[in-house]
Amino acid sequence: MCVIVSYNCMLLLYWQEWNMALNSLKSKVKYRISRNAGVVFVPADFSDLSDRDQVGRALRELVREEVLIKFGRGLYAKARRSSLSNKLVPVKPLPELAREALTQKLGVEVVSSKEQTSYNSRRSTQVPTGRLIAVKGRVSRKMAYDGKSIKYQYVS
Repeated sequence: MCVIVSYNCMLLLYWQEWNMALNSLKSKVKYRISRNAGVVFVPADFSDLSDRDQVGRALRELVREEVLIKFGRGLYAKARRSSLSNKLVPVKPLPELAREALTQKLGVEVVSSKEQTSYNSRRSTQVPTGRLIAVKGRVSRKMAYDGKSIKYQYVS
């Protein structure tokens, strides 16, 4: 009986520590980011935690703490320190972040660009940079980080 009681007390103690660790909105957002396999986040991902203004403040604090990088209006990505330059960089390259943001978060269909198609079919030897993304539909969101930006090619 004594072992069970102490075991239950330990569980209660761990639960209280875990619950206290997630008492602020910023800590809840940070925990959800760490548990998510995705790299790109929008404020709507956290709308169930609080209203948009408070979520925006929490995301700004996480950008200041260098947990996230802002690479567009309402677009955030996980960040890490570069082992080479010690600068803050996204965990994936900007073209991959843009594709993930467009397809999963903004609902835009992304297709292969003319340059990518001609390179893949060996009609061209010029390697595409990946910063030109072909989309079906209109996209007005600018995506950029560290002086590098994404351009869109509209296809039908």
